[in-house]
Amino acid sequence: MNTADYDDVTKFLGEWGPFEKRIALLLCISVIPNGLSAFTIVFIADPPSHHCLIPPNANISAEWRNYSIPLEEDNGEMRYSKCTRYKLDVIKRLSDNGSVPGIDVNVTEIEHESCKDGWHYDRSIYISTIVSEWDLVCGDAWKVPMTSSMFFFGLMAGSIICGHLSDRFGRKITLFATMGVQTLFIFFQIFSTSWFMFSAFYFFVGMGGISNYMAAFVLGTEILPPCIRIIFCTAGVSSFFAIGYMLLPLTAFFIRDWKMLLIAINVPGVFYFVFWRLIPESPRWLLSQGRVEEAEAILRGAAKMNRVAAPEVIFQPLQVEHKGEKVNRHNICDLVKSNNIRWITIILSFVWLVNAIGYFALCLNTSNLSGNPFLNCFFSAAVEVPAYILAWPLFRAFPRRLCVVPMLVLSGVVLLFTQLIPTNLSSVSIALEMMGKFGVTMAFTILLPYTTELYPTVLRNTAMGICSMASQLGAIAAPYFLYLGTDSKSMPYILMGSLGVFGGLFSILIPETYGLPLPETIDHMQTFQWCKKRQTSKNVTSDSTPVENVSMLS
Repeated sequence: MNTADYDDVTKFLGEWGPFEKRIALLLCISVIPNGLSAFTIVFIADPPSHHCLIPPNANISAEWRNYSIPLEEDNGEMRYSKCTRYKLDVIKRLSDNGSVPGIDVNVTEIEHESCKDGWHYDRSIYISTIVSEWDLVCGDAWKVPMTSSMFFFGLMAGSIICGHLSDRFGRKITLFATMGVQTLFIFFQIFSTSWFMFSAFYFFVGMGGISNYMAAFVLGTEILPPCIRIIFCTAGVSSFFAIGYMLLPLTAFFIRDWKMLLIAINVPGVFYFVFWRLIPESPRWLLSQGRVEEAEAILRGAAKMNRVAAPEVIFQPLQVEHKGEKVNRHNICDLVKSNNIRWITIILSFVWLVNAIGYFALCLNTSNLSGNPFLNCFFSAAVEVPAYILAWPLFRAFPRRLCVVPMLVLSGVVLLFTQLIPTNLSSVSIALEMMGKFGVTMAFTILLPYTTELYPTVLRNTAMGICSMASQLGAIAAPYFLYLGTDSKSMPYILMGSLGVFGGLFSILIPETYGLPLPETIDHMQTFQWCKKRQTSKNVTSDSTPVENVSMLS
C-alpha cells in the first residue's frame, strides 16, 4: 500500500483528534532527553583555569612559590602559564640560599620544565570536570575534542543502523530499545575510571541518542495525517529538542560536578519507559509486514479515542496484497550514475557538511565565549526555537533556495565579522554568534525536507543516508575547528564563516522544488544547473500546491 492509499483509507480518524494529539505530544516529549544529553560535553569537558601544581612538600618560601610559575599573555592579560613552571630544583636551591626573586635573581632567566606534579585547577566555576578528573590539558588537550568526536562517531553509526533496525524490528521497539541504550550508557559513564572508558561509553550514548530521535521522527510521520506531519517534522520534534537543550545549562548551573550532572540529566530518561503502553506501533509498518489485524486494531483504538466510527473492514485484501510484478531495485550506485543526480548529491552533501560544522561548532563553543558559560549556552539553545518555528511557514510559502541560501550566507558573514569585534565589546560578538546560530539552524531545518523533495521515491532513503553521513562527518570535524582556537582565537570564525558563505553560494545551484510534485523515478528529478537539460518530454511540470507531507515515507 502506498502513502496516498493509506492516507485515504484512514481519513475516517480525522486530522487532529485526541489520538493524534497524544501521539504528537508523547513523541515530542520523548526527544527532550536528546536535547539534554547532546551537548553535556560543553560543561563536563570545559577546561577550568589551571597551572602547574607546586607540591606542598616542595619546601620553598612563600615568596618563591608565588614566582614559580611563568607569566604568559592570554587575550591581552598576563596569566600563569598553563603547561610549564620554572625548574623546581633551581627554585628550591635559590629559596634555601635566601635569594629574593626579582631583586637578587632575574626569574625569567630560569629554565622551564613541564608540570611534573600535575596541575592546580580553579574550582570557582566547576567542582570537577573530566578535564580535571584525568588531566586532559597541555599534551593531552587533544583528548577533549576527541571526546566530542567519539559522540559524533556514535551519531554516524546510529544513523547508519537505525533505519535497518526500524525496518526490521519495528518503529516502537527501536524507539524504546535505543532510548534504553542511551540511558544505560550515560549511567555507565558515571563509573568510568579512565578517559578511554568514558569516551567508549560516549560513542554508544551518541548511537542510542540519534537512533531514538530518528525512530520518534519516523513513527510520528507514519502515524500522523499529512496536514500535521509537516509541523511535526519541523517545529514539533525540533522545538522539544531545543527545550531539552535549554534545560541543560539550567541543570548545569546548579550542579557543578560532572558525575552528578550526568545523573541529573539521565533521570528523565528512566521515566520515559512508562510511555510504552501509550505509544502504539506504526500501522504502516505493520501493514508492510503483513500484520493487518494488528494494524486494524490500533486504528480501531484510535477511532474509539477520537469518538468516530471505524469502517467494518478498514483494509481491503487487494490493498495489502503484494503484486507479483518484478520491481527494479536501486542502490547507492544509482546516486552517481548520471551527471545530474551525481552533481545534486555532491553539492547537497557539501552543504550538509558545512551546515553540520557550523551548527555543532557553535553549540560546542559556548563555553569559550566571554561572560557566563551557562547563560551563553542557554542563549544558544533558545535561539533555535524561533528558527524551528519560523521554518514551518517559510517552508510552506517560499521557494526552498530562497530559504536556505540567505540563511547560510547570513551565518557565514556574521561569523566572519565576529572575530573583528574588539574584546571589550563581548556582548556584540555574542549577539553576532547567536545570529549565526539562528541562520545555520534555520538552514538545517529547511534542508531536511528540501532534500527529500529532490530525490525520487526509489532512492529517497538512500540519498538521505548519504547526506546524513556527510552531516555526521561535519559534526566529527567540528570540535577540531574549535581546537584551532587555542592558538588563534579568530581562526575558527574565519573557517566557519568562509564555509558558511561558500555553502550558501553553492546552494544556489541546487534545483528548486517548490510547488512541484515529488519525483517517483530518477527521470522525474529536477535538472542540476550545470547539466544539460533533459528533453521536455522527461520534465515534470505541475501547478500543484507546495508539498505538505515533506516527502516523508512515500
